[in-house]
Amino acid sequence: MGSSPRGLTHEMVEERQREFGLNQIAEKRKKPLWLLFLHQLKDFMILVLAIAAIISGIIGDITDTIIILVIVLLNAIIGFAQEYKAEKAMEALKKMGAPQATLVRDGIKANVSSVDIVPGDIIVLEAGNIVAADLRLIETHSLRIEESSLTGESFAIDKSTSVISEKDPPLGDRFNMAYKSTQVTNGRGKGIVIATGMNTEIGKIAEMLQQPETVTPLQKRMTEFGKKLSYLIIVICIILFLIGWLRGENAVKMLLVAISLAVAAIPEALPALITIALARGAKNLVKKNVLIRKLHAVETLGSVTFICSDKTGTLTQNKMKIVESVSYPTTIDLVDGIPVLEIAMALNQDVVKLGNEKPAGDPTEIAIVEQLQEKHSNILSKFFEQFPRVQELPFDSERRSMTTIHKFDHRFIAFTKGAVESILPRLTNQSKNDEISQKADEMSAKGNRVLAYAYRILNTIPEHLKFNEIENELEFAGMVGMIDPPRKEARPAVNDCRTAGINVVMITGDHKETAAAVAREIGIVTAKDILLSGKELEKLGEDEFNEQVEKIKVYARVSPLQKLNIVKALQKKNHFVAMTGDGVNDAPSLKRADIGVAMGIMGTDVSKEASDMILLDDNFATIVKAVKEGRRIYDNIRKFVKYIMTCNSAEIWTIFLAPLIGLPIPLLPVHILWINLVTDGLPGLALSAEKAEKDVMMRPPRRTNESLFSEGIAYHIVWVGLLMAFLTLGIQAWAYHNQNAHWQTMVFTVLSLAQLGHVSAIRSEKEFIFKKGFFSNRPLLAAVVFTFLLQLAVIYFPFANKIFKTQPLSLSELLICIGISAIVFHAVELEKWVKKKFRLK
Repeated sequence: MGSSPRGLTHEMVEERQREFGLNQIAEKRKKPLWLLFLHQLKDFMILVLAIAAIISGIIGDITDTIIILVIVLLNAIIGFAQEYKAEKAMEALKKMGAPQATLVRDGIKANVSSVDIVPGDIIVLEAGNIVAADLRLIETHSLRIEESSLTGESFAIDKSTSVISEKDPPLGDRFNMAYKSTQVTNGRGKGIVIATGMNTEIGKIAEMLQQPETVTPLQKRMTEFGKKLSYLIIVICIILFLIGWLRGENAVKMLLVAISLAVAAIPEALPALITIALARGAKNLVKKNVLIRKLHAVETLGSVTFICSDKTGTLTQNKMKIVESVSYPTTIDLVDGIPVLEIAMALNQDVVKLGNEKPAGDPTEIAIVEQLQEKHSNILSKFFEQFPRVQELPFDSERRSMTTIHKFDHRFIAFTKGAVESILPRLTNQSKNDEISQKADEMSAKGNRVLAYAYRILNTIPEHLKFNEIENELEFAGMVGMIDPPRKEARPAVNDCRTAGINVVMITGDHKETAAAVAREIGIVTAKDILLSGKELEKLGEDEFNEQVEKIKVYARVSPLQKLNIVKALQKKNHFVAMTGDGVNDAPSLKRADIGVAMGIMGTDVSKEASDMILLDDNFATIVKAVKEGRRIYDNIRKFVKYIMTCNSAEIWTIFLAPLIGLPIPLLPVHILWINLVTDGLPGLALSAEKAEKDVMMRPPRRTNESLFSEGIAYHIVWVGLLMAFLTLGIQAWAYHNQNAHWQTMVFTVLSLAQLGHVSAIRSEKEFIFKKGFFSNRPLLAAVVFTFLLQLAVIYFPFANKIFKTQPLSLSELLICIGISAIVFHAVELEKWVKKKFRLK
């Protein structure tokens, strides 16, 4: 780097700042607010509706124009409000950088703003510091750095200056490096800056975040539906206009009819209904510990085929626990009935506990202390009184051990703990080394982190403590195996996913053995499944990986880019992917996934900003609850798409067929707008409160290319729409030929009330409403009653008669309209019976 232990000179710093720029994360350029708002108006259906409004205004029907334009404006405002919650991931990344850093420049130590750091600078690190740039370490003293937000590794990493012989090791294994935005938890050190700003590892992650957002299934379906519907409307309007014109009808009159048809066909209330349904779902999910950041994520949950979950804290408790303890015979007996191993465990630790506060310190040591407290209450204070600590040799990454020295009668006893491979060579008696080593390997194979303990009796303590003198000629006391145990809810949740046709994949920064042990325990892995480490994944070619990706259930020690590639590979196979994560390293894959799930407790700001939803309890089982809610919401969205489009289909058939059979135009544009907004809107909104079907989590996820109109919905829309139209035209023909002056009001009433009968019947795809219960969805019952009363108000209130051009109906006329309308309800219930009978055969 052209530097020296004295650091860079002032001239070199200026030159490198010009060459490399500031040490900060580049922000993505944001869209101006006015452009965000105009973006909401580009939808083809909205444009057709706006054109219809303008033409209507030119012809002279200002009321319709105002109503239509208000609808267009409201939809634009709702969309703008959602999009205004712009991505803040880049801002969060910038905030994570250290504001100040201690540097050595021209041989002088000074505090400098982190943005002014350049490659070649010498940075001084101390416990509590946030690393300000990517460093190659040149000096370490018990240095330990917490890198979980970047690598996913559960434990703080012990650092050293040694050269790594392995070619291109994973981030988590680069023990001679320190990375921007990670935190020093122990010791001190120095490092030379090798990368700043966007060239750092965190900068590369920021660059990966600069990618387009994934479009949700519902957005895709609604865009496709909107285009097809708009083209169909234009074709029908042109045909209707030409037929009337060729029959000698007035051109202006036929243009008004065509506009009426366009207004009838466009489901004005649908975008608002979907938004409100999603917002309601988001509100329900908060009660289940799920915070939705992007509304469309609610619906996306129902399409998920793969859940890629982090291990630590999501599938596991994020709390170390001793699961195995092996005590060996010793030559001394310190306390009656208590093995030397447990005394060593109790004394060789630095956990701090003040009053009623939670213990603070290394997670491994906290686990040891808590287990000992459980087994022997108040034993620690007694041990410290009996064997007071007089000296210690702190943990060192090269020795991979730690020693504490305590008074013992008139002598001293040293307790040493560390990795098994570092303790065994220092034992006085090495005859059992193979046996100990084999047992340690067995424990490691189960995913345990193994710690070995040994001791030595000292007559005196040397004035100058030397590692090789104290940590030598040791007696073996035993070893313990620790693991971050799975959450008790994890296994049932994984089983629920399997029943629902959802694959669960574990992606973690931990070692392969640890990940595999947890995956087997909670049922993620079966005999046919593949487990891969990051290095093994790197060796796979792209085609080979794409071929195997659906069979791989565990990925261990993977890089941020590999996580991103896993998501992309699954998406190429037409899967909808939910990705969980809590670290900065997870942000690109969270953003790329069809639904990014961040952790509310352990998650970094960056992961939360890149996500679509946040788990407030960091629990995998909560995702499964959210999936169930997502499926329920999508089912309900399908129900009111079915409801609204059936109603609009009835309006189209009624307006289109009336002139063809010699009847006058049956409905005015204001009647159609009333039906579309009130009769469709209120009951449609109440459909979002419908409870989940019984089999909601026993069926596979929706296909990614599934139409909104699959499973017979399209046929339902056509035949029920035709039935409503025939009933409406029948009442029109009867009243018109009998010269009933109220014929148009009767047509308007039959069509409105028929839709109320329809919405009551489609609450369930399979169950009869008499069986399900009319009162099981009280909001819908209230909406139907309220809409019926509003319809009566439109018929009987004088001021409403002027606005809607209606006339009061006699009691017999009203009863005829109600009776005709009720046919629709019974016809839809009969459809369920026919389907059921057909399926049984």
